Amino acid sequence: MMEEKLTYEAAKSELTAISKEIENEEISVDQLASKVKRASELIEFCQTKLKNTEAEVSKIISRMDNPEN
Repeated sequence: MMEEKLTYEAAKSELTAISKEIENEEISVDQLASKVKRASELIEFCQTKLKNTEAEVSKIISRMDNPEN
């Protein structure tokens, strides 16, 4: 499960670091599975964060467009 204090920026930064390690072949075979698993968790976290933020912004804009509601 994701850490509760993880931010989008921190997750993106960690994903970038993992990606660079894999691209540069800096990860041993023993670490590869755990790094890929962590990357998939981070991707899921980022996707959820983006979807939630988009929904929240859409609600705010909708209220601005229709202040009587």
